[in-house]
Amino acid sequence: MRFINPKTDLAFKKIFGSDGSREVLIDFLDSLLYGHRGVIADLEIINPWLAPKIRGVKDTYLDVRAGLQDGRQVIIEMQALNIEGFEKRILYNAAKAYSVQLPAGGDYADLAPVIALTLTDFVMFEGHGPYLSYFTLRERDFLLDCPPEDLELVFVDLPKFDKPLDELDSQTERWLYFIRHAKDLTAVPREFADDPPPRRAFEFANVVAQLTPEEEDDLQKQKFFIPA
Repeated sequence: MRFINPKTDLAFKKIFGSDGSREVLIDFLDSLLYGHRGVIADLEIINPWLAPKIRGVKDTYLDVRAGLQDGRQVIIEMQALNIEGFEKRILYNAAKAYSVQLPAGGDYADLAPVIALTLTDFVMFEGHGPYLSYFTLRERDFLLDCPPEDLELVFVDLPKFDKPLDELDSQTERWLYFIRHAKDLTAVPREFADDPPPRRAFEFANVVAQLTPEEEDDLQKQKFFIPA
């Protein structure tokens, strides 16, 4: 077997944002956002394009976008390169996903929370230990949420995750191992064989032979810019 690199935009979208990816994405998000506690019971994979409501405002194209069963939206990006202004782009996309929910004449009380999940193939927070970081809007001195969890930014520093396969002890770690190492594997590891969502992700990743010439060309261009 030969698996496509999940850290490329093309592969990430095929694995987590394709038709049939719903169960994979549910497990992935529930693991990274909530420690695999079954918080996310269902979701809908929706168009990742955020159309502007105001003339002149930039269009936004995300890797994956999902609406959860309770109305929350999750926007997901896999970023290989640390480009200038990347942090501001994340905040812009999250704020835009929050604001475009409201139609003309809509009630502000109808706005649903937005979670922006960003995975980076570079260290986002130098000197900060955990590979998973969670940010919300909080009062500076007393750490009161304001408003409660309406806008969350979640970051995964992939280079900080370096556990070997035989030491994985959570679903979160299995997903991060898959993203970091799938491209180097030639078979589905036995640790994943009896776990339907990750096993399904490997099936989506095993599509190299099925790529169109245009997708293969796009993949090769993306791999050129991604560190080994």
